[in-house]
Amino acid sequence: MMKVTEPTPEDIKNQRIYSDWGLTDEEYRMIEEDILGRMPNYTETGLFSVMWSEHCSYKNSKPVLRKFPTTGPQVLQGPGEGAGIVDIGDGQAVVFKAESHNHPSAVEPYEGAATGVGGIIRDIFSMGARPIALLDSLRFGELTNDRTKYLLEEVVAGISGYGNCIGIPTVGGEVAFDPCYEGNPLVNAMCVGLIDHKDIQKGQAKGVGNAIMYVGAKTGRDGIHGATFASEEFVEGEEQQRSAVQVGDPFMEKLLLEACLELILNHSDILVGIQDMGAAGLVSSSAEMASKAGSGLILDLDDVPQREIGMTPYEMMLSESQERMLICVEKGREQTVIDLFQKYDLDAVTIGKVTDDGLYRLNHNGIEVANLPVDALAEDAPVYQKEKQEPARISAFASMDDFYPEVIDGTQTLLALLQQPTIASKKVIYETYDSQVRTNTVVLPGSDAAVLRVRGTNKALAMTTDCNARYLYLDPEVGGQIAVAEAARNIVASGGQPLAITDCLNYGSPDKPEGFWELWTSADGIARACEVLETPVISGNVSLYNETDGKAIYPTPVIGMVGLISDLKNITTQDFKAANDLIYVIGETNADFNGTEIQKMHLGRIEGKLMDFDLMIEKEHQQLVSKAIEAGLVASAHDCSEGGLAIALAESAFKKNVGIDVDAAMDTALLFSETQSRFVVSVKPENQVAFEQLVKDSARKIGVVTNNGLLKIKTADQKIELMTQKAREVWEEAIPCLMK
Repeated sequence: MMKVTEPTPEDIKNQRIYSDWGLTDEEYRMIEEDILGRMPNYTETGLFSVMWSEHCSYKNSKPVLRKFPTTGPQVLQGPGEGAGIVDIGDGQAVVFKAESHNHPSAVEPYEGAATGVGGIIRDIFSMGARPIALLDSLRFGELTNDRTKYLLEEVVAGISGYGNCIGIPTVGGEVAFDPCYEGNPLVNAMCVGLIDHKDIQKGQAKGVGNAIMYVGAKTGRDGIHGATFASEEFVEGEEQQRSAVQVGDPFMEKLLLEACLELILNHSDILVGIQDMGAAGLVSSSAEMASKAGSGLILDLDDVPQREIGMTPYEMMLSESQERMLICVEKGREQTVIDLFQKYDLDAVTIGKVTDDGLYRLNHNGIEVANLPVDALAEDAPVYQKEKQEPARISAFASMDDFYPEVIDGTQTLLALLQQPTIASKKVIYETYDSQVRTNTVVLPGSDAAVLRVRGTNKALAMTTDCNARYLYLDPEVGGQIAVAEAARNIVASGGQPLAITDCLNYGSPDKPEGFWELWTSADGIARACEVLETPVISGNVSLYNETDGKAIYPTPVIGMVGLISDLKNITTQDFKAANDLIYVIGETNADFNGTEIQKMHLGRIEGKLMDFDLMIEKEHQQLVSKAIEAGLVASAHDCSEGGLAIALAESAFKKNVGIDVDAAMDTALLFSETQSRFVVSVKPENQVAFEQLVKDSARKIGVVTNNGLLKIKTADQKIELMTQKAREVWEEAIPCLMK
């Protein structure tokens, strides 16, 4: 094989090679003058370029993330490790995190989505937890576009291909469609795991002389500069970096998962730390483990298991090959680890040791190829306070008259809305996922939240992903509050008590003052909602530079939330249960049409100022629903979201194909308003008095469930009449029809 000569330190500086890797002139100067006192070589420049990328260092978003509440009596581990951990009582805890894999999925949708799932699973078991569920949150352009159809098909295939093979159920998620995601789809994956408090692990490398061991799959040339690739925007016509997309092997990951959990459970006495080799591969896992522990490292790259010949130090350190972990083990106990991983046919190799000098040193072929302070790569990466400026659209929206739809035929409007891809049934998508493997899933995809029982207890966990990015486009701060509130509403409607959130902050470029303003302002809204609803942020990630040809996506901070259902009898679903049950709406309905599905359907765009939203009313309504469920007074509960009251009523009727007889006592148009803080609940007739005493003026009885299979809604000016079966058919067939 021909030996490639790497550019010299002089070449890197004079030809500004570092700028191709995302380092600025000032950052290069800092490395040369302030940190090293010399020009960095090729390998060292590569290490800094990935570790100082937004994806690894959060250099543009750290000031934003500091706004979030991250502690609470339930929080055992907040941000900073592989995943966050929340106490659920009885010595048990739930571990969860969400991650984005947007850029890789735009280029290679199958592998991009599959490796996104693989990476988030490793974050969970690196904490010592057994993964029990996967969720996702997806955004695409409109389904009238052939490339969008291809992306949707391949992303879904990638998620199900990986999750189904490894045997972790995909139990929930959300999909929305808007033109702004056409060139830059969003693929966010969330994983939830269970752990006993005593088994919690940290990603750290400490104890002088302790061994640094590499376990799992061999290193190849895939995914080099994946972290840098995730930190830049797309330009139409430019050849995207296919080499930056990794290739996943779920069967290998299954072996790795079992081997790591066996190591954690049976050999915790010799295990010092464990971390996933995720973004920026070997360099980020090793540098972060040493930096967190305040120690140094020496790695010998000749010992790194390689599946390609002639790999350079630069390639080995930056590769993002999948299914690999880095562990720190007590000196002299390496053979135990080797034997254990051997059982699973996996490599376990000592590649270095812990030192106490705070230096990060790499040797290759007997030569030192890198020598730098470990904190310079991790803790001490630069942090920027970017300029912010309110986009011109915000004041333009504020000066517009509020949109009020003209609804001439309520029945036709309801049918048309049921077919909007964001509202339409996602059954064709989630049916490709195995949602029942491991047999703990109690509430399957399609309800407000997924519910899994906690084996051996009388408890269950409710989980959801949520975000209405259109609201954030109109008003990032209020939209950010609503994203958290809606996730909590889904948990509450399922019978759960919201515990905490993880987030995927998907935005455009922070280098544009308007882009940074969106991120900064929406974080205020998310933080405020988390404080009021007592759901701290325990983990998450930031995905910036989601732009194509200079046009950004809507600000899309996806909220992943987990709640505790303390008694299995409280599990509640959205579908109406029986004829003669009474239907109530909790919460007022106002003329809130800006940013709604009906506005988009009528105008082909969204505009105007966002609805009023009161977090205190939101909290009050959630607590009422929780109390009513715990008192055994609620037969079904569904949050009122996209499409408004009429959609929530129809969705509640679909599963059992029941009818409804409702007198809404409002203008027909208001059936499609998206006023927040509302629930649709059904109550058995014998519980009517107790329910009404509990909710008082916050709820209004609007009708009754029937067994005639007819959706009947009387308004102040019209009558909507429609067979439930017909409505359900158009709702279920909308996406399959568009995909054809």
